[in-house]
Amino acid sequence: MELRTLRYFVAVAEELHFGRAAARLHMSQPPLSRAIRRLEAEVGAPLFVRSSAGVTLTAVGAVLLEEARALLDRADRAGARVAAAAGAATVTIGILGDSGDPAAARLADAYRLRHPHVEVRVRDTDLTDPTCGLHAGLVDVALTRGPFDETGLEVRTLRADPVGALLRADDPLAGRDSLDPAELAGRRWFLFPEGTDPLWQEYWSGGGRRGGPVVRTVHECRQAVLWNGTVGMTLVDHEVPEGLTVVPLTGIPPNPAVVAWNEGETNPLIRSFVRLAVAAYRR
Repeated sequence: MELRTLRYFVAVAEELHFGRAAARLHMSQPPLSRAIRRLEAEVGAPLFVRSSAGVTLTAVGAVLLEEARALLDRADRAGARVAAAAGAATVTIGILGDSGDPAAARLADAYRLRHPHVEVRVRDTDLTDPTCGLHAGLVDVALTRGPFDETGLEVRTLRADPVGALLRADDPLAGRDSLDPAELAGRRWFLFPEGTDPLWQEYWSGGGRRGGPVVRTVHECRQAVLWNGTVGMTLVDHEVPEGLTVVPLTGIPPNPAVVAWNEGETNPLIRSFVRLAVAAYRR
């Protein structure tokens, strides 16, 4: 079995949809389907049950998925050791400056255990650059949140988190169980500086720009609400300081936590980081 074919198989098994897997692999669907059929012929048994709704793993497919992940992980580790021996054992990680996520701590532990001789450099970024320096070539891989311009990047969603309105605790709407964004029409929202990724700006401004203070960091967002009574969006499970509260918003899709890296990246240290990130956030 070729490693490339196993990577194709794992993508389909994780997405449970050939179209989404093809998009993730940056290839068209027909060659992906042919590769999976060849793999099934090699294995001698179906790996997926196909239907109009998508695909599900067969019992044989479930066994192969476990083995494929282990083989790919071992291959990435071997590549990382070779990179280390060649003196290329440095990875620069961009992290959005709001991360106190336990999954990120699990990822750090797993990566250090897997690659103890790799020097990891961390670049914290504020909310004006959701790619954490990827587009500017300042980092190798990023732990961040969407949405943003993905041109030239590969992006894997790790988890999706519900969002809510960030309000003063004495706001008339603060006691609600949930809010529709339309109920906040006309309220002042904090904004990001000119030049901030428009997809990011659109999502975090609740679907439209409203006059309000310009912010760059999570701390500034919270202070804008506390001092000015403005409204903003945040994750529902984020702890907020005294004087603030979060009310869940309906009608706005959950926000994706993602890992992103440069398209066509072949560094095994980056591939290993992505695989470990998926495992850490899955827990």
